[in-house]
Amino acid sequence: METALTRLTGVRHPLVQTGMGWVAGPRLVSATANAGALGILASATMTLDRLRASVREVRARTDAPFGVNLRADAADAGDRVRILIEEGVRVASFALAPSRELIGELKEAGVVVMPTVGARRHAEKVAAWGADAVLVQGAEGGGHTGEVATTVLLPQVVDAVDLPVVAAGGFFDGRGLVAALAYGAAGVAMGTRFLLTSDSTVPEAVKARYLAATVRDVTVTRAVDGLPHRMLRTELVEALERSGRVRGALQAVRRAAGYRKLSGTSWRRMLQDGLALRHGKDLAWSQVLLAANTPMLLKASMVDGRTDLGVMASGQVAGVIDDLPSCAEVVERIMREAEDTRRRLTASR
Repeated sequence: METALTRLTGVRHPLVQTGMGWVAGPRLVSATANAGALGILASATMTLDRLRASVREVRARTDAPFGVNLRADAADAGDRVRILIEEGVRVASFALAPSRELIGELKEAGVVVMPTVGARRHAEKVAAWGADAVLVQGAEGGGHTGEVATTVLLPQVVDAVDLPVVAAGGFFDGRGLVAALAYGAAGVAMGTRFLLTSDSTVPEAVKARYLAATVRDVTVTRAVDGLPHRMLRTELVEALERSGRVRGALQAVRRAAGYRKLSGTSWRRMLQDGLALRHGKDLAWSQVLLAANTPMLLKASMVDGRTDLGVMASGQVAGVIDDLPSCAEVVERIMREAEDTRRRLTASR
């Protein structure tokens, strides 16, 4: 199926696997790429050396195009951009709007720039700065999310920018792909669907927790870092929501210390990262620390398998997914369902 997304990135199918921290590593990304979709490597939790090594590992596993997700507000964003350029990465995606300068540097090197946006005005801004495409995430999506449903946000952005638009939030099958194309999107991006595959390195016990979830078990909370965050409702989430500011601060300091030891990040750097998220928001200092070490809370679940100590970012579609196919099976199934749906729609005219 050829769309503006497949022409822009060189992939065979208009499907994107999102850059999920601690989840979208070389194995998942290369399996996605080999299946003909666009795999996105999550780099925010990687050191610079690990990023370069991971890009090379993906390259060793596949000849297909893939991308890397970056934090635009990271202090070393420029260094990470240069690694992508030096290693010949095809696509750079961003969770936050990159600066005009970063976009220009990437485009000059021939890298496709695809920021994620959650509002029409953000799409208009990055389009004016030279982005090649935008990924639009509606409220159904996992992780940090907004309040506007994909079915409302997507047509707004499609009408506002003359760029390929990739729809995210609430997609898991071929019917959803056809619906997104009907709205004017050039493809769909999925996180939870690719997390719940046999190629994902997430521990099996954690996958089982996702598969057991109903739609009502996926919630949006501000208790983790003060920002709307869609995740599975767990004992930890409920404890954080019950915690007062003093208890929350103590928990934040303890977890922050663990993340600092793991990552080698200084306290000063962690506070700077947390304050970057605090800008323009009414966050308590405990939430600033939690914002800075949210990666540690994700790692506890996604790497260590400690669902009692970590958080599990999740799209609402976790409540309707009940299997663990390979990436190749997911992609083949979605494209087959999309073709069947299009044929059925054509026959009913």
